[in-house]
Amino acid sequence: MNWGAFFIDVLQIVGGLIVGLAAGFFLARNYMKKYMKKNPPINEQMIKAMMSGMGRTPSQKQINQMMKTMNKYMD
Repeated sequence: MNWGAFFIDVLQIVGGLIVGLAAGFFLARNYMKKYMKKNPPINEQMIKAMMSGMGRTPSQKQINQMMKTMNKYMD
């Protein structure tokens, strides 16, 4: 058995796995960023309902501030 050829084959397999995992991670990350920007998980009506459920009547300024904060963390 030629150990040099075996070692090179193993390195190619491991290298291919590492490159594939890295590429898959960045592609999935990019896809999720686009999806979340297009379909945000929370909107103004949800914020109003949440604050009303806590017994507060939110002003439009408070809602805009919360939306700005949420969008800041989404980017």
